[in-house]
Amino acid sequence: MIPGIERKLDELGRVVLPKELRRTMQLDTGTPMIIYVEGNRIILEKGALICAACGNTAEVKEVAGRTVCQNCIQEIKEQG
Repeated sequence: MIPGIERKLDELGRVVLPKELRRTMQLDTGTPMIIYVEGNRIILEKGALICAACGNTAEVKEVAGRTVCQNCIQEIKEQG
């Protein structure tokens, strides 16, 4: 377990995750994060990319700024 690191909220309510933590957890820019509350704790959890077309979470890639699954990519190729 990584020891606790204290950070302050900025004026917009943001907290910066330390670089070492982002690297260890493979949290690249654009990684979806799930935020929820358990009792008095705020929990951040690495989310899954979701296909913008069908909602699938398997084999999802970012294409032209949108997340699309391999099935939808194939369907677009077949229709185009």
